[in-house]
Amino acid sequence: MKICVLGVAGATMGLITLAMLIAGAYFYLAPGLPSVEDIREVPLEIPLQANTRDGRMIGEVGERFRTPVDLEDVPELLRNAFLAAEDDRFFEHPGYDYQGLARAAINLILTQSASQGGSTITQQLAREYYVGRERTFVRKARELFLSRRLERELSKEEILELYLNKIFLGNRAYGVAAAAQVYFGKNLDELNIAESATLAGLPKAPSAINPVRNPRRATNRRAYVLRRLRELDFISEAERREALAVPMESHLHGPRQEVGAPWVLEMVRKESIARYGTEALTGGYRVTTTIDARMQAAAERAVRRGLREYDRRHGYRGPVQADLLRNLRAEGLRTDAELLEHMDSLPPVADARPALVMSFGEAGEVEVLVQGAARSQLPWERVRRRPYVSENEVGPEPAGPEDMFAVGDLILVRDADEGGLELTQRPEVQGALVAINPHDGGIVALVGGYDFSHSKFNRAVDALRQPGSVFKPFIYSAALDHGLTAATVVNDAPVAIYDPTTESVWRPKNNSGRFNGPTRLREALVRSMNLVSVRVLQRVGLSDTIGHIGAFGLPDSSLPPTYSLALGSGGVPPLQIARGYAVLANGGYRVEPWLIERVEQEGLRYQADAAVACRYCELKAEYVGTGSAGAAEWLNGGEPRMPTRLAHAYARLDRLAALYPAAGAEDPFDSFESVAQMQAATLQRNPDVTDRPELFADQKLAPRVVSAENAYIVYDMMRDVVLRGTGRRARALGREDLAGKTGTSNDNRDAWFSGFNGDLLATVWVGFDQERSLGRFEEGGRTALPIWIYFMEEALEGAPEAPLPRPRRIVSARVSPETGLLAPPGEADAIFELFREDALPGASRGTSSADADEEEEELF
Repeated sequence: MKICVLGVAGATMGLITLAMLIAGAYFYLAPGLPSVEDIREVPLEIPLQANTRDGRMIGEVGERFRTPVDLEDVPELLRNAFLAAEDDRFFEHPGYDYQGLARAAINLILTQSASQGGSTITQQLAREYYVGRERTFVRKARELFLSRRLERELSKEEILELYLNKIFLGNRAYGVAAAAQVYFGKNLDELNIAESATLAGLPKAPSAINPVRNPRRATNRRAYVLRRLRELDFISEAERREALAVPMESHLHGPRQEVGAPWVLEMVRKESIARYGTEALTGGYRVTTTIDARMQAAAERAVRRGLREYDRRHGYRGPVQADLLRNLRAEGLRTDAELLEHMDSLPPVADARPALVMSFGEAGEVEVLVQGAARSQLPWERVRRRPYVSENEVGPEPAGPEDMFAVGDLILVRDADEGGLELTQRPEVQGALVAINPHDGGIVALVGGYDFSHSKFNRAVDALRQPGSVFKPFIYSAALDHGLTAATVVNDAPVAIYDPTTESVWRPKNNSGRFNGPTRLREALVRSMNLVSVRVLQRVGLSDTIGHIGAFGLPDSSLPPTYSLALGSGGVPPLQIARGYAVLANGGYRVEPWLIERVEQEGLRYQADAAVACRYCELKAEYVGTGSAGAAEWLNGGEPRMPTRLAHAYARLDRLAALYPAAGAEDPFDSFESVAQMQAATLQRNPDVTDRPELFADQKLAPRVVSAENAYIVYDMMRDVVLRGTGRRARALGREDLAGKTGTSNDNRDAWFSGFNGDLLATVWVGFDQERSLGRFEEGGRTALPIWIYFMEEALEGAPEAPLPRPRRIVSARVSPETGLLAPPGEADAIFELFREDALPGASRGTSSADADEEEEELF
């Protein structure tokens, strides 16, 4: 009897102690638990969507896609499927299942792991979204306390509705309504038994067993859910068998990416958060960018093609991973299907795919198992690559594939242009391309590197690299504004400049190592002579040159106050080079690069109002009121401008003519009424412009920063760079309107080309992130220019010639090629050169305009 009493007393004390522990834990943890009112909120969550200006989707940004739905709108079959799979006693237990808890507690004590079951739907709701997912006693306690709170304050139906709206089901889908759209493109009431069972099987491992990523595991999980539905009499045996026979077919539905522009999408994400906060990622914001879908696709192809060509010139660096096949077979993966399932988990590599080397053939062919495909044969000519030794050297030709890699190695292959597969590798070299509309600065294409999944750094926007000779047009523009002309002769001879800060003498050289003597500025730019650029900078002066170039909008980092400025020694991103070149491409106006054109979210939230370069807007005041035909005059800064109404009208004309050439009037200066007529014609010929009301709104006008004459002469000099200079490879495009400039920095660490016509400008950069030489022969004309050509070939396909209009104050005069002065009548070898009408040189007297004794100049 005494023992019995002691036993009862001990049990009572144990229960009291346990109750006190539970109470203490509750009072300790309860303040950190969310309120039920917070849990009731089920917001609509739609990711941020970015589109091109022509309406094609670039991508979505946001962690969640959720469409709230009432419980009565969830079909009974789908509700039963989740109950059968996750918690068939949901309507009976108080928020936790004693049997499941006991199993989980024993496992936690034995293994310190909370991986065993025991979670009811109520507990899953508590765990998934409100108390974290760490597997500890504290987490389990929080989960239990919150589950009890939910059960006390909400009905079972309310809990089930919250669960079906909040549960994560993979691929950013939260809740059953979102998942039905993502996986099957259907509303809930359109789901069949097989589809309902598939969705109900996802909570166990939504990322690993969803039907898109792993159809085999999804099929097995669906079979389990169907078995449970049958055991609980929710479906008949015939329905189970019929659903089992349905093939597991699923792909991601909803808006699908149509344009590859990951760096653009990241720029949109950052700018949207800066403007609207994190709500931008969940509030259903739709962003229309200035990106042109066709040009963006061309830019992606051009950059990858050009970087692959560079990489191929410099040799093969070996397999991605040696002997992977043996390791996988040691893990029990034997069949091709098992190996392919593992390979599906490998990260993507731009347009390449991982492949396992399975065997070598007698003729050098290589049998590979390719990710997402099956076994394929690579002929030897598609594999043969000389090995990389250094940036200046490759090794000997391999005798066979065994000299390059071994059976079992992991390599990369890609679809060859001529069909079939070929060996490839991820280039270590990087590149960037940015293309803008010079009329308003809108970015029409942007690529920030070779492979966004490997490196998200946006080299087009953020990489500070030395521009080298691509900077020289800005130096020459400054020269034209300070008394020099395209015919001015400057001595291409050694120069030495003392730097007092380092107490050293800088002696720049031409890339060729040769000196050419007295040279006209046009020829110096065409042949990219470094020493002439330095001497030009000396003549104009550092302060005046920096002030002139600063007006182009280039950042201070690109304008070091040293004479190395003449050779592009400052750091500048490709986008800023494009910004500066736009001044030359649009006739002298500074436009700002911009990307986001419109933001919509339950109506219009933002509409861009970019300043437009309008060369038609600078009519002399005395002609404005006449409306007479041909009343156009180009103005220099400070002369009267047009009245605002007329200026805006011509700005619209300029912009419409650029974007919709078919709408342009034959003579845009006919009269003010012709603008209205032109607008009507535009609407008739191009009905889609009614979707772009900004084209007919008052436009801000971009400021003029250099004269039209200055911009045109530099453009004409740069046309010669393309026709017969360092950019002559671009002649392959067969156009007469293109101008541009190559650039190569010290030790060939950076290769550039920037070029344009009157409607499109593109800048290309190539280099290594960790700055090192590209190789002794890798210069702008060989490394960057081909990328520019590949892009322009597609971007300008079918486009008419668009040269810059020649200003009326430009005149052509015969000059002596030796002196750069006006040629006397009858001089046989005289050439034509362009000048401002007020800047004609004097008559030639047989002496050069360069200093006769300018052999070597020492500046101390």
